[in-house]
Amino acid sequence: MRSKAAKVALCGVVSALSVVLMLMTGIVPIATIALPALAGCLTIAIVAETNVRYGFAVYCVVSVLAILLTPDREAILFYILFFGYYPTLYGLLMRIKRKPLRVLAKFGVFNLAMALETALAVWVLQIPLSEMEVFGKWSVPILAVMLNVVFVLYDYSMNGLIVLYIRRLHPLVQKYIKLKQPMAAVFRVPWAVRFVQFILR
Repeated sequence: MRSKAAKVALCGVVSALSVVLMLMTGIVPIATIALPALAGCLTIAIVAETNVRYGFAVYCVVSVLAILLTPDREAILFYILFFGYYPTLYGLLMRIKRKPLRVLAKFGVFNLAMALETALAVWVLQIPLSEMEVFGKWSVPILAVMLNVVFVLYDYSMNGLIVLYIRRLHPLVQKYIKLKQPMAAVFRVPWAVRFVQFILR
C-alpha cells in the first residue's frame, strides 16, 4: 500500500471508530464526557503516523458526522469544542519552549472551550442553568476549580497515552500499514524523546 493511500485508510478507520464511540453516547447517557474524550484520543495515532493536518481533517470529518448522527447533543459540544481537537493540538502546544507560557496556553484553551460549552448548552440546547448550581452561589468557582483539576489529570494522561502508543502500537501500525515516515515530527519534542528512551531502557 502506498504511503498516501495508507494515510487515507488509517484516517478512515480512526474516523469510523470515533463516530461509533460518539453514537454510543445515545446508548450510554452517563458517557457524555467519557466517550467524546476517548474518541478524541484516537487521533493520537493519526498525528503520530501522518501529521497535524490529517489529525485536524479527521476531527472535522468526525465533527460533521457526529452532528448528523449522534443523538446526545451535549456530547457533540464536548467533542467539537475540546476533546476532538485537543490531542492534535497537544503536540503543537508542547513545542512552546517556555513552560509558563505552555501551561498558560493549555489552560486558556481548556477554559475557553468550557465557557463556550456552558454558554451553548444553556442558550442553544436549553439546559437549565439551575442544573449546574449544585453548590448554590459558589457553584461557578467550585465547578471551575474541579474542571481544571480534571483537566490537569487529562493533560497528564495524554502524555502517557502518547508514550504508550509510541512504545506499543506504533510498531504494529508500521508493520501492517506501510508508511514512509517513521514518526510525525510533532511528537518528536525533546521531552518526549528523552522520556521514551528512559522507558525503553
